[in-house]
Amino acid sequence: MANFSKSNVPQFSVDVYQNEFLPEGGRTVDAIVTVTATGGGTTGSAVTTPRLHAPGRAPSAAVVIMVDCSGSMDYPPAKMRHAREATAAAIDVLRDGVRFAVVAGTHQAQEVYPGNGRLAVAGPVTRDQAKQALRRLGAGGGTAIGTWLRLADRLLSSSDADIRHGILLTDGRNEHESPEDLRATLETCAGRFTCDARGVGTDWEVKEVTGIASALLGTADIVADPAGLAADFTRMMETAMGKEVADVSLRLWTPVGATVRFVKQVAPAVEDLTGRRTEAGPRFGDYPTGSWGDESRDYHVRIEVPPASVGLDMLAARVRLVVPQPDGGVRDLGAQGLIKAVGTDDVAASTAINPQVAHYTGQAELAQVVQQGLDLRKAGDIDGATAKLGRAVQLAHASGHADTAKLLAKVVDVVDAAAGTVRLKAKVEEADEMTLETRSTKTVRVKK
Repeated sequence: MANFSKSNVPQFSVDVYQNEFLPEGGRTVDAIVTVTATGGGTTGSAVTTPRLHAPGRAPSAAVVIMVDCSGSMDYPPAKMRHAREATAAAIDVLRDGVRFAVVAGTHQAQEVYPGNGRLAVAGPVTRDQAKQALRRLGAGGGTAIGTWLRLADRLLSSSDADIRHGILLTDGRNEHESPEDLRATLETCAGRFTCDARGVGTDWEVKEVTGIASALLGTADIVADPAGLAADFTRMMETAMGKEVADVSLRLWTPVGATVRFVKQVAPAVEDLTGRRTEAGPRFGDYPTGSWGDESRDYHVRIEVPPASVGLDMLAARVRLVVPQPDGGVRDLGAQGLIKAVGTDDVAASTAINPQVAHYTGQAELAQVVQQGLDLRKAGDIDGATAKLGRAVQLAHASGHADTAKLLAKVVDVVDAAAGTVRLKAKVEEADEMTLETRSTKTVRVKK
């Protein structure tokens, strides 16, 4: 394990957990790569002074808050009021000096504050002005989320901030633009800023909201009761203010003959990064991880190597962390991990499954079977849904994922958790089903 230890820069470390032994002819190498950033002390407080993004200066940040103002936000009327209050609460969390804007989203996107294609600089006066401007927010019109994101991208692109972040709130389906338009917008915005997405109430589409967050390397969640928006927005903005380094990539080097089969974030949530690889030179590939504060994340890396022979001892992959630089180069964060492959004829050694690898393989399957089970339930396939959700209950029980187990228990009656024996509930609250679907990718770490 190596650390990046320059003064005033967050320190990154990499740890690798694997069973490096392969049987003769074996080719698949699995490893869990744990990346940890420490030393900033910024998470959870708006008044904490952040550590430096680069030697000599604090990380600059720009944030755009996108508020759904479509007609459905007026039903019930309290929903719009709670959205205004939540946006005001998020503005209160902004650090002095952070550039920000508020956008009202309908079938169009309109600047609420400060306007004229600008970002305001957070301070006592501008925070108060922004909160005054929120009083003008009203409900009316349709929903075209891609237009909101495109305006946010233009506003954020006007800044040279290190951290570029969006917060998006919607209560409905994206009915006023095509799925292809939204997908094209997400492809354009990916890598330009991160975005947390929230669905309020129960009339929005889970896959749309989670897809936005996934594409833009943010978080997604449901706020079923609009009264909970202010607390959720406060937490989101506190986390955003805790970010210190943007655009961190996991760089993998593999030797001749080795192939990366997949790279998946597996904690704190499952996110497949395999298709987001960008080539970074001969046998180098970069996988985007977004912005970092004081936190730790786990990644499952699978490498296919040439068939192992007894006595083989090779490096299957080298993992480093890099950040792109304005001149086209990268800054190496100095943390490195090695994934190894060792050929052996010791059956016990080659068949042992590393606990971290086994745990996260189960967590990834848990996320998958929850989604499959809910889709089958919606399609009316009772037997298929029962089988998939039963397997989900079994996996949640085995991994100690109490939060998912509680959510599953609102959709199925659990007969035997260990065996995965369940019965579908005849009636399920829509908010409970949507909460399970939205949070299905959240994971727990290996039991100590």
